[in-house]
Amino acid sequence: MIRGLKALLFDVQGTATDFHTTVRTAAERIGADRYPDVDWSAFVNRWRAAYFDALTAAPKNPERWTTVASVYRRSLDALVDEFDLHELTVPERDDLALAWQRLAPWPDAVEGLTCLRSRFTIATLSNADVCAVVGLSKLGGLPWDAIFTAEMARTFKPDPAIYGMAATYLGLEPGEIMMVASHKYDIRAAAQLGFRTAFVARPLEFGSGGDVDTAYDDEFDINAADFVDLADQLGQDPIG
Repeated sequence: MIRGLKALLFDVQGTATDFHTTVRTAAERIGADRYPDVDWSAFVNRWRAAYFDALTAAPKNPERWTTVASVYRRSLDALVDEFDLHELTVPERDDLALAWQRLAPWPDAVEGLTCLRSRFTIATLSNADVCAVVGLSKLGGLPWDAIFTAEMARTFKPDPAIYGMAATYLGLEPGEIMMVASHKYDIRAAAQLGFRTAFVARPLEFGSGGDVDTAYDDEFDINAADFVDLADQLGQDPIG
């Protein structure tokens, strides 16, 4: 139990949803017959890395905002060259890029979030576009009270502005909010602003055998195996 905790913000891609399985399955559906020797797990992880590289390089200028959907789509064209997948048509590439908007939740996500929602306000704080988070949440039955994304702040995590935006919309002080993520840079950035933090280990984020940091650390308020474990650790009732 954490005194005064009223709301939880959740990262989505990787923390609440299994992007690797979803996107790899889509890639195999579209390209495996023509490219049986491609390591599709490596393809997805390379795509994810390219996405992060693009966000890091993106100018911090609201007037030059670019959607995450466009980042994934542009990155895919470069990967087609890198993996020599030139038989993929433009419609097929468009279809594959949309897989990032159809991410399936982790098996524990709905149960854990439903339990947490009975006691706290729960919302997303994702770098993904608003329409993507709305769509995948409806598809996966993720029961958020609210959706906040980088698009609303016109900047990407870990920029402090995105965390401040969510706190403002919630009408709460940072100390009343917990940032939940499987990515330590995300919760560390929130902690610097006074948010409480929960690290959720997702060992399969990059697939079986993927290189994932799942080590618990005392710097975080809570270290959890999944969302159900997080709900258990937060106890039955919030303490005001």
